[in-house]
Amino acid sequence: MKMSRLTSDLDLNRIQMKNVTEVTVFILMGFTDDFEVQVFLFLLFLAIYLFTLIGNLGMVVLIIGDSRLHNPMYYFLSVLSFLDSCYSSVVTPKMLVNFLNENTVISYLGCVAQMFLAITFGTTECFLLAVMAYDRYVAIYNPLLYSVSMSPRVYVPLIIASYVGGILHASIHTVATFSLSFCASNEIRHVFCDIPPLLAISCSDTHTNQLLLFYFVGSVEIITILIVLISYGFILLAILRMHSAEGRRKVFSTCGSHLTGVSIYHGTILFMYVRPSSSYALDHDMIVSTFYTIVIPALNPVIYSLRNKDVKEAMKRVFGKNGWINKVSFYSKT
Repeated sequence: MKMSRLTSDLDLNRIQMKNVTEVTVFILMGFTDDFEVQVFLFLLFLAIYLFTLIGNLGMVVLIIGDSRLHNPMYYFLSVLSFLDSCYSSVVTPKMLVNFLNENTVISYLGCVAQMFLAITFGTTECFLLAVMAYDRYVAIYNPLLYSVSMSPRVYVPLIIASYVGGILHASIHTVATFSLSFCASNEIRHVFCDIPPLLAISCSDTHTNQLLLFYFVGSVEIITILIVLISYGFILLAILRMHSAEGRRKVFSTCGSHLTGVSIYHGTILFMYVRPSSSYALDHDMIVSTFYTIVIPALNPVIYSLRNKDVKEAMKRVFGKNGWINKVSFYSKT
């Protein structure tokens, strides 16, 4: 009788644990329940998303189509533009649907896929921005050997390594996060499946996950920022040795846009993830994460095109010398 009762109790516990851990859907709570505000946000983010796709995919087409832009610097820029389009597309379409739909459910597997892809593209972009800084160092510090130092045998593996690093980093966090139990709630206070809001609704011990988040994201940030700083340190030395004012102006023009993009992107990432879990404020963090997943991909085409003479010239050749590109160029100088 005791053995039978013990077996029955164990089976009951298994059934209860199975029911606890088998979350099949999550609910994305979003920004607000006010319908008028949701309509406004829908129109705003739809405009941003369309601008992101047109700007970034247009940049990819421009670089592929113009032979004058066929060099490693612009190949890296085309990969960055493609990444930004994918990064925004992982989050924005679902968010737009949820603005106009009372049912804001996302499936368990959909949430897993969204988190994995968002972390993959986000981390790949971190590595790629570091690679782009190294590319600028090679081009400016020793321009005569640039074509040899940054040949296809070099830049293609660098691009592949960036993607591999992103995939590995995403795999670690995705597996660690979805190994947890979600029994307290399935309501995610966010517009997409991100790590901190999912840890917040888990009923498991998330201490290990917090450490993984802090140390892995911190390591990626330290490594990539160090590469950027060291590369630009050597670039600064090269600039100081230049006697031509025109040469210095061109270097500042090409490097300034990259430094702007790096500063904005890494600044938001550091604020979002590399801090104690006690300082997380989900509503505030939702705005910050929306900024780097949706707004920054829209800003990058502007940052990398309006201050880049080669890109502006290529745009003029494609769209015509008397079109709206001249107006954009004029306003970017003022």
